[in-house]
Formats: sequence, C-alpha cells, structure tokens
Amino acid sequence: MEPVVSVQDVSMMFRLSRNREYRMKEYVLNLVRGRLEYEEFWALRNVSFTLSRGESIGLVGVNGSGKSTLLKLIAGIMRPTSGRIITRGTIAPLIEINGGFDRTLSARENIYLTGAMHGHTRAYMDRCFDEIIDFAELWDFVDVPVVNYSSGMLSRLGFAIATLSNADIIIADEVLAVGDAKFRKKCQDRMKKMRENGAAILFVSHSPQQVQTVCQRALWLEKGRVKMEGTAREVCAAYGKA
Repeated sequence: MEPVVSVQDVSMMFRLSRNREYRMKEYVLNLVRGRLEYEEFWALRNVSFTLSRGESIGLVGVNGSGKSTLLKLIAGIMRPTSGRIITRGTIAPLIEINGGFDRTLSARENIYLTGAMHGHTRAYMDRCFDEIIDFAELWDFVDVPVVNYSSGMLSRLGFAIATLSNADIIIADEVLAVGDAKFRKKCQDRMKKMRENGAAILFVSHSPQQVQTVCQRALWLEKGRVKMEGTAREVCAAYGKA
C-alpha cells in the first residue's frame, strides 16, 4: 500500500539574527548596508519515515528536538530547507486547536464561523452541532463568550470541531495535554476510531503513556535527528530511561 505520508531526508534550517536592533530603523539600515549577521540553527537533520492509511506514529523528544517543526512541515505550514515531503489525501492539523477562536463570540457562533472557514455549509454544521457540544460537554455554556472559558473548555471545543472532518491524515500536537482524565479518554477513543476508519495519525505528546495508547509506532527525535524508530512500546521504554 502506498504511504499517505512520505518524509524523505528532510532537514530544516532557521536563520537566527545575531544583531540586537531594538528599533525598526536600525534593522532596516543594517539590512540595506548588508550588515545583518545570522546564525544557522538546524531544527531537523535528515529525517525520513513513511506512514500508511490506518497507521499511527508518535513523536517523542524533549522540547526543542524538532517535533512541532516536523508536524508543521507535513501540514504544509512551512517548507523544508532540503529533502522532500509527499502527502496524499486531506489533512486535519490539530495544532493550536483553540488558537483560531474569536474570543468575543460564543461557542455556538465560533462553531459556525470555524465550519465556514473549513468550507462546510451551514446545513452541514446544523447537523453536526449537537454532536460537537455533546462531545465538548458545553451545553451549559454554549451561548457564553469563549473569553470566559477555561483553557480546558477551549481545548474541548477545539478538539470536538477539529476532529469533525473525515480527513485522511490527522496531525495532532499536544491535543491531550489539557483536560481531565475522563475527557482525555474520550479524545483517545475518538482518535482510535478515526484510525480504524483508515486515517493516518501523527501524534506529539510529552506523555509516553499517551503515545503508547494512541500509536502503534514511535519516532524519537533528539536535536533534530532520528535517534530511534520502532514500536511505540520499544521507543517509549528507551526514551523513558534516557
């Protein structure tokens, strides 16, 4: 079976300025004069792996190891410095899932606004509305402006909306980091069902236990390089001992 995600020898370099311009005028002058100095920072180095339909792979590693950068490259938010990324099918990026809400609007209004941004008709959102609020457990606050929501409530609403579509590739970055144990279990069950229905899942978490629950395989990144790849249990066990 042809993979839906193919990451081929991918590297990503950022240029970090060494200059300390505190004013826009000074920055522009140095830019024009060619006096800007940069330091190369390689967030990823020669990363390769594939993912097929119905498979799930977890990315583990300390902060700064390149996990989120890799997800953003696969989602198409950025382009790699070198290497190639091939994706086949629709992508649902669960990255900063509560970052796109209008905080002055209610949950009801944000659901329809987000649906419209993703190309869904109002009739479609009407059919899905009850399911979203049921899953997020927000009936008592459905018409309250989300500026008054806790981070957990926002994440529940964001996850319920983001997992509404039947995407071929699910990209999830720390989506289970907020919420109580009961809700995290609901999210894990939904992701498992999506995988059983054929979706491929890329999952980032600082919890090896969550990675083992959600994923079949795992990739351990260290300083932007692949340190280990294998079953979720093998990789998480090695990562936990490091």
